[in-house]
Amino acid sequence: MAEFSDKVYEYLKTVPAGKVVTYGMIAFAIGHPRASRQVGNALHRNPAPIVVPCHRVVNRMGRLAPEFAFGGSEVQASLLRSEGVEVVDGSVDLNEYLWRE
Repeated sequence: MAEFSDKVYEYLKTVPAGKVVTYGMIAFAIGHPRASRQVGNALHRNPAPIVVPCHRVVNRMGRLAPEFAFGGSEVQASLLRSEGVEVVDGSVDLNEYLWRE
């Protein structure tokens, strides 16, 4: 499992500030397209929350994590806003902020 988590963390480090990705996008990018829940589990155990910017991960509808592991959805929203991402009613507009490599 450590190898899977390490791949999640390394991928997430490439996501630029001001952009978001989904759990499924990460799973697909690291070669495990059906493992979005496992991505969430890895992020919940993130050993370096600022270095590995897990706050940039939203669900496929653009919703923030209801129980963001490092302080709740308001902390996630605040971190995203500090990077210029507009968060409205707990959601991000994926048409505007989704990172496309």
